[in-house]
Amino acid sequence: MSARSAVLLAALVAVGPLAAQAKPKPAPKAAAPRAAADSARADSTKPPDSTAAPVLVREVFSYEGGGRDPFLSLLKSGDIRPLLSDLKLVGIYYDGRLTARSVAVLRDVTNLRIYRVKPGDIIGRLKVTTIRPREIVFTVQEFGFERQESLQLAKQEVTP
Repeated sequence: MSARSAVLLAALVAVGPLAAQAKPKPAPKAAAPRAAADSARADSTKPPDSTAAPVLVREVFSYEGGGRDPFLSLLKSGDIRPLLSDLKLVGIYYDGRLTARSVAVLRDVTNLRIYRVKPGDIIGRLKVTTIRPREIVFTVQEFGFERQESLQLAKQEVTP
């Protein structure tokens, strides 16, 4: 880098913040042009007030388009929970005649919350696909892909 470009760069860096802090002066009123001219001349002769706080103007962006906001994260903690590994299948109330009335009871082992779900219900990223007599099948939706996972009831002990 040449000395000339270094000096130019230093001058731009020094002048940039000062230009951002400059305040535009209000336009003088048409009713009193002489008074406005006198006050403008008086303002230019006064030394700048160093106690005044600098005013910084920032751009604020907001998204008002259709669909989701592209600036928000796709991973919200509320949307992720509960994970399939956090759930334990506690019980199934299976209706053999009308499987849509079957209910599965799940417990979240991290916060001990109870979920009572039917086929078609959604918990976080888990959608209940089917409920069978001893298992529940979920469709897990992650980043546009879907996969099938299932939870099964614990084996019953048979007493002799």
